[in-house]
Amino acid sequence: MSQFSKVQHSRQQWKHKATQRGDHNRSQRKQIARLTTARNQATRALKETRAQLRQLESQSRQLVVRPKVDLVHWALQLFLVARIGFRAVCRVLSLLTPVLGINTPPCPQTIINWVTRLSLVRIEAARTLKVLPPSQAPFTNGFIWMIDISVGLGRGKILAVLAVPARHHQLSDGALALEHVHCIGVGVADTWTGDTIAELLRRLIAILGRPTTYLKDGGSDLHKAVTVLNDQGLGSPCLDDISHAVAGMLKRLYQDHPAFETFVSACGRVSGKLTHTLLACLAPPKVRTKARFMNVHRLFTWADQVLKLSPPGGAKSRSTLAKLRACLDQLPACKALIQRFRADALGLLECQKILKTQGLCHDTRARCEPLIDTMPSAALRREFRAYLDFELGTATTLGLDHLGLPISSDAIESLFGVAKRHGVGETADAGRIALRCADSPRSRAGASGRRGETPRVHCSIDLLDQAATRGVGEPGAPGESQLDSRQPSYGAHAESQKPVKLSRSHQYIKWLQREPRASIETVGWASLP
Repeated sequence: MSQFSKVQHSRQQWKHKATQRGDHNRSQRKQIARLTTARNQATRALKETRAQLRQLESQSRQLVVRPKVDLVHWALQLFLVARIGFRAVCRVLSLLTPVLGINTPPCPQTIINWVTRLSLVRIEAARTLKVLPPSQAPFTNGFIWMIDISVGLGRGKILAVLAVPARHHQLSDGALALEHVHCIGVGVADTWTGDTIAELLRRLIAILGRPTTYLKDGGSDLHKAVTVLNDQGLGSPCLDDISHAVAGMLKRLYQDHPAFETFVSACGRVSGKLTHTLLACLAPPKVRTKARFMNVHRLFTWADQVLKLSPPGGAKSRSTLAKLRACLDQLPACKALIQRFRADALGLLECQKILKTQGLCHDTRARCEPLIDTMPSAALRREFRAYLDFELGTATTLGLDHLGLPISSDAIESLFGVAKRHGVGETADAGRIALRCADSPRSRAGASGRRGETPRVHCSIDLLDQAATRGVGEPGAPGESQLDSRQPSYGAHAESQKPVKLSRSHQYIKWLQREPRASIETVGWASLP
């Protein structure tokens, strides 16, 4: 090959390689440019995202500082509506801290302080209750006052006074419940007598006026209190709670029955035999010894159902039926008593359902008559008819015989049940429970701190003493203040008690004792701890 050919061939190879390198370089430059553009776009998007994130974080930091009123509202809703304890409220709020925007959840003592202050606010609001009185009782405040005394709680007993509009069944549908009542008075004492109950009611009447009627159970001390007020010219008609009245009727009829004690003893032995066996699900329900006839119908219903599980005839040895019959003791011998009592109780329960839901009026009285006819005991029928006719006469006197008169005090029993669960600790303290009775749902409470002969620190503010310092005097002398009632009968230790360090809530109560005109409005929510 000549020299020219070699040069020409070498040139062709060089041009081919150069072309390939140029194509490769152009492809790489385009790819680098494309990647650079994508990187720049990603960088800008990252910067924008980080800027938005910083903006959202700054906004979230601004939402952490919420108004204290919202925090107080959430805490009180958890305590009053959800009905959980103080420590449980704190745990729930600590779990919801990032969601609700709470910086630091409150401690249990802070929740106790808020609940106490809410109770004091409702104490002050008790005097604002106003409803239209019945036409036949124009000089009353238009309310029915329920009165009841709790069982012993620690060293004290609680006397509660609830107010419900006399026209409740015209204003609301259904039975009277806890949310329909207003707690206007709460007192705590070691013992309650007719005179001390009448004194508390008299002081309530000095502020709120005379009630349309009283609704109470059959207690002799409550009856004496109403009699004392009648002698003082402050009397009002009195109603007996239908549940207690019916229990009294059953007690008078069946307590001395020759088979009743046999039946009750047999139920106790059956319970012992069935417990911790395969038939434990058939054990009788528990019935309290005190006020037994309030719920003893459950025991007779259980006995009737258990006896139906044991049909007449033989049973194989060691069979379930044989084991059940071996545990029944003397129940089969009481079958006649069981059937008669249950028939009486069934008619009474159906009548109570009608009267508690719609009140006592001519219409409900007529609807109860066929149910009364089904009761086998003639004496019980006569007594129950006499009770309904007497209470219907009271309703006619008040002009409520066509609307329905409330004759059930179940709401006050519900109040005691709710108040006992309001964080009183292992040892029941009637003073603390009474103070928190004002915090029941939709209630407005006044609390009396009179503790009888042994006052203690754990007690509530005396609404009536505060009213006396504002110039509310005896009925008929509204402009005179009762200087004697200003002397606090609480806050001092009994001689047998050792002084203890007061908590924040007790210090706040003692401050209110020194400043009777102070209230929650003057303190303000902003000063809450």
